[in-house]
Amino acid sequence: MRQRSERMSRTLASANPGTRCHTGCAASCFQRLKGECGNALIEYALSFMLFLTLLFGIAGFGDALYVYHFLSNGAREASRYAAVRGSTCNNDSSCSLATPDTGPAAPGNTVIQDYVGTIVPPGIDSSRVIVTPSWPVQANGPTNCNTTANAPGCVVEVQISYSFNFIFPLISTASLPMSSTSQMMIVH
Repeated sequence: MRQRSERMSRTLASANPGTRCHTGCAASCFQRLKGECGNALIEYALSFMLFLTLLFGIAGFGDALYVYHFLSNGAREASRYAAVRGSTCNNDSSCSLATPDTGPAAPGNTVIQDYVGTIVPPGIDSSRVIVTPSWPVQANGPTNCNTTANAPGCVVEVQISYSFNFIFPLISTASLPMSSTSQMMIVH
């Protein structure tokens, strides 16, 4: 029994060099360590919670960046789609090859909205994507833009909006409205 006690006190002394554990006082060393046995678990739990918060924050903002990248690229693609499908595109049958719809991109026509619906990537809810095309009249633009909004030389503007929700466990957050706008001159 005495050999076991000496081995324990040597082990405790080597584990805690600042404490003095002699052969006869192993019980006092056990009392000193007994109060510290849960500290490591509490420190681990707190640091693990901070680590998970950081990890979920990076994932959430990465997802938001993914959505914003789609919005900016989608607005550029949609404005280009509308720019090459102006009022004269039926003259040379270039609109008949358009997907998903045929016909020019004009006010009252949903060609642009349908096109954006085909380019929505996975992970983005296409029912929450709102596409708003407009044909603003420029001050120094061609005079035919007042009568024919999608005439060559006029401007088409496409705004894509999306209501983004962060996905954090156990925390409900408000939706973040995101939008991107692109403008191009109609060439066809």
